[in-house]
Amino acid sequence: MKKIFYSGLVGLAVLEILKIYLIMPMPGSQQMDSIDAAYFIHTYRWYFRAIFGLMIILGSVQAFKVKWWWLPVIPVVLVGYVVYYFNFDMTADNIFLEPQKLSFKSKTENILGDTALVIGVAYNGEAKAYPVRYIVYHHQVRDTVGGKPVMVTYCSVCRTGRVFEPTVNGKSENFRLVGMDHFNAMFEDSSTKSWWRQATGEAVAGPLKGAALPELESVQLSTSKFFWMYPFGVVMDPDATSANYYDSLARFERGKSKNELTKRDSLSWKEKSWVVGIEYDGESKAYDWNTLMQQRIINDKLGNTPLVIAVSDDQQSFVVYQRPSESEIFSVHNDTLHSEIGVYDFSGRQVYPDSGSLKRLNAYQEYWHSWRTFHPGTTMHQ
Repeated sequence: MKKIFYSGLVGLAVLEILKIYLIMPMPGSQQMDSIDAAYFIHTYRWYFRAIFGLMIILGSVQAFKVKWWWLPVIPVVLVGYVVYYFNFDMTADNIFLEPQKLSFKSKTENILGDTALVIGVAYNGEAKAYPVRYIVYHHQVRDTVGGKPVMVTYCSVCRTGRVFEPTVNGKSENFRLVGMDHFNAMFEDSSTKSWWRQATGEAVAGPLKGAALPELESVQLSTSKFFWMYPFGVVMDPDATSANYYDSLARFERGKSKNELTKRDSLSWKEKSWVVGIEYDGESKAYDWNTLMQQRIINDKLGNTPLVIAVSDDQQSFVVYQRPSESEIFSVHNDTLHSEIGVYDFSGRQVYPDSGSLKRLNAYQEYWHSWRTFHPGTTMHQ
C-alpha cells in the first residue's frame, strides 16, 4: 500500500508537469510533435487526477504507519507545491493577461511617437491601431472595428500578428491563451475546447480540428504611417494594470531583444531572420527583410498572381498589393508607387489617373523558422 501511495504522488506530479511542459517553451518541448499527447492529457486530466488521488488516499494509512510520521508529509507538501505551481504560476493565461479595459487615442492625443510599430485594422469606415509593444504581452486583444468583432493576436516567439473574426460555428466565441506548439501561441475556445494556432487560425486539436477562423485584413505600419493612411484612426492606449509588463523601450519591435526566444538574427535566412510571408490562392512565399530594405520594392509573382511589395521610407511599414497585370512594373519614390500606367499612394489609392485602387494582400513580418514551419510548401524569393 505504501507503494500505491508514493506511486500516486509521483504520477500526480508527472501529470501536472507534463501538462505544462508540452505546451510551454521549455527545453526540448517545442521541437516535438506533441500536440495530440498534450491535448489528450489536458482533456482527461481530471480522470488522471482522480486515479492518482485515489491511490494516495488508499495508501495513506500504511504510508503514515512509520516511526517518524512526518516523513511522508514531505513528499505530500512537495507534490502539493508542484500542483499549485504548474496550475497557477505556469499557465499561459495567468502569465499573459488580457487588457481589462480598452481605450484609444486620436492622432493629436497619441503618446507613442511616430516610430512605434502597430498592427492596423480598418473596416466599415473605422480604423484602429494596436501597438506591438502592448500586444506582444497580451497575445490577444478582443475589440470591435466598424461594428465587427475582432481578435487581434500577436506571437512574439514567431514575431507575427494576425487578426481574426472570433466566430466558431457561426457564433461569437471567447478564447483563452492555452500555451504554444512549435513556438507558436495557441488559443482555446470556450465552447468546444478546441485549440487554435495563432499563425494560421487553424484548429490543431479538439472537436473542430482542421477548421479555420475567418481572417481579416490587417497591415503592419509605424504609427506615423498609420495616421497618414487613416487620419481619422485611433491607437490603443496602454492597459494600466499591465503597464509594468510592456516593452516600454521597444527592444523587441526594433529587433534588439536579448531573449533567446525573441532575439533577431541580423543575417538572412537564419532561424530568427525576419521575412515577409505571403499566402494567397493556395501558394506561399517568403521574402528576406534585408533584401526588402535594400531594394525598397519587389515586383514578383505568387503562383499566377502578380504582386508588388513595398517598404516605406520609415523602414518599418510595408504593404503588398496585387498588380493589375504582370506587365505593369512598379517603382517607389517618396512612398508613392509609380508605373507606366498609373501612380498610387502607399495605401494603394490611385492618384493619377484618379480611378480605382490596388488590391491589398495580407502579408506578415515573421521569423523565418516560424513561416517555414507553418507553411511547409513555401518558396523563398532569391
